[in-house]
Amino acid sequence: MQEKILNIIEKNSKIDTKELAMLTGEDEEAVKKNITELEEKHVICGYPALIDWDKAGIEKVTALIEVRVTPQRGMGFDRVARRIYNYPEVSSVYLISGGFDLMVTVEGKTLREVSSFVSEKLSTLDSVLSTKTNFILEKYKDHGTIMVDEHKKDERVELS
Repeated sequence: MQEKILNIIEKNSKIDTKELAMLTGEDEEAVKKNITELEEKHVICGYPALIDWDKAGIEKVTALIEVRVTPQRGMGFDRVARRIYNYPEVSSVYLISGGFDLMVTVEGKTLREVSSFVSEKLSTLDSVLSTKTNFILEKYKDHGTIMVDEHKKDERVELS
């Protein structure tokens, strides 16, 4: 039952327990109990809203920053990841495979603000060897949700 609950609330965290019970075929009290247990165990870590900041008319810049670091003896990547995720500008930090070690998502009001964070805070950390900053230009799909209006008319002019 827990997997069913998690799959449903991952897509719609505002669903009420009555509807959730109906969708899972379980008793509403059992669903409430399961959700409480999942929250207490931090399996459910929060209920964030997915916001289209462009439609809200609020300027926000997001960057995906690949970071190469020197792992710390006895701590691996955990210590440097902790230092990075404690910055308020940082919205996520992932240990990744490939040419870099960490993927850091940073949000700011302007390109300059994000660039300043990278050059003055992130790249100056002792364990950080190099960074590669990628700015998000358009969000087409985010956290499983299509962010563009699929019925929007294509306004490009065809050249012949």
